[in-house]
Amino acid sequence: MSAETTDVPSVSLEIDDIQSGALRPRPSPYVGKFFVLRVDDRRDGRAMLRRLLPAVDGGLTGADPDHDAWASVAVTHHGLRALGVPQDSLDSFPLPFRQGMAARAELIGDVGESDPAGWEPPFGTSDVHIVVSALSPDAARLEKALERVRTAYQETSGVEVIWQQDIRQLPTGRTTLGFRDGISHPGIEGSGVLGTNPQEAPLKAGEFILGYPDETGNLPPMPQPDVLGRNGTFLAVRKIHTKVAAWRQYLTKNTSSPEEEALLAAKMIGRWPSGAPLTLSPDHDDAELGNDPRRNNDFLYRENDDRGFRCPAGAHIRRVNPRDADIIGAARLHRIIRRGTTYGPPLPEGVLEDDGADRGLIGVFIGAHLDRQFEFIKSEWVNDGNFIGYSGEKDPVAGHHDGTGSVTIPQRPIRRRLQDMPSFVVTRGGEYCFLPGLRALRWLSELDT
Repeated sequence: MSAETTDVPSVSLEIDDIQSGALRPRPSPYVGKFFVLRVDDRRDGRAMLRRLLPAVDGGLTGADPDHDAWASVAVTHHGLRALGVPQDSLDSFPLPFRQGMAARAELIGDVGESDPAGWEPPFGTSDVHIVVSALSPDAARLEKALERVRTAYQETSGVEVIWQQDIRQLPTGRTTLGFRDGISHPGIEGSGVLGTNPQEAPLKAGEFILGYPDETGNLPPMPQPDVLGRNGTFLAVRKIHTKVAAWRQYLTKNTSSPEEEALLAAKMIGRWPSGAPLTLSPDHDDAELGNDPRRNNDFLYRENDDRGFRCPAGAHIRRVNPRDADIIGAARLHRIIRRGTTYGPPLPEGVLEDDGADRGLIGVFIGAHLDRQFEFIKSEWVNDGNFIGYSGEKDPVAGHHDGTGSVTIPQRPIRRRLQDMPSFVVTRGGEYCFLPGLRALRWLSELDT
């Protein structure tokens, strides 16, 4: 679908009421921090929100360079209850949000090592109430943002920080698995946020922000009252440990040279380490292409790679965003905004044994429909292969494997099938959160119940 030929009616977003963390792309490089807060007294929790409001920006950019660092405030269903939100309002939220991520673990593939029984405390418990994140291009501006956040909760006796995690882009600018990330973002109608693929038409604002029509032409169900739901969105926040040594061991075991190893890794991801997509550079890495934001996401699948000889249909990036490929279903109904940020130290190059360090990513997946966006992608695209005709196969990178599965890589004259796939990622925790608009945050802070 071409952005030039698609008729997308304009819509005006109340952009200054939407938290910056919803639509604003993360900087590169970046540094940041996540906090989880427990509210022990509803009045103290509301007071903390009032103190925190000046630290939370709306909109996208500003003239003040200090606003290049921003904080976001999200609330779980348990958190809304802890703040004293009335029951009829709590009941107006969608079922996945009310149940929480841990209760829906089997649906989204959090089984085995990723089962909530083994999650890092306090994830999956009723103690997770408020998730605050701060993000910045550098440590100095981050510290200014964190000062405002700390002032808000340290002056409030009935609110306690129960978990925190530092995040930081690695010196390589890549993930712990060694690949450039953060390349693909959808365009959002009426927001001023441009997509990174010029061949993809902007998506309806209601796919990401409540109160506006979505791709079906309808208004997504919105929490009540309107002041609470409008300009908000939902987040799936996840801590994902990456098994880097196991990844390297598997590549080494299934190849006979460094060149074959690099190609196999790219086939599983769908891009080369530089970010160059296989669809545009199928035989070798191309750093110039990977570093060019005008070209590194400018591709579709149907015309140039319909059968997956360049980028396999089961590769990670093709599964989570099939673009125009022939699949079962409509890809545009399942797009999300993805914010991936790295935590922990890198495993040194060439090391094949696990050093015991905790490393991976904090993933934030943003959309107005938890069930048909995040949950659909996890259950149908990542952990199932029926939609591409590979029954029983899972995403080679993000899928939860048990050591017995397979992954198909088309090639001539005979396709290759990787066997005995292990899991390369482990879910260490996660929560479904609601990211309110700024007016909604103020409404929460002024509740009198």
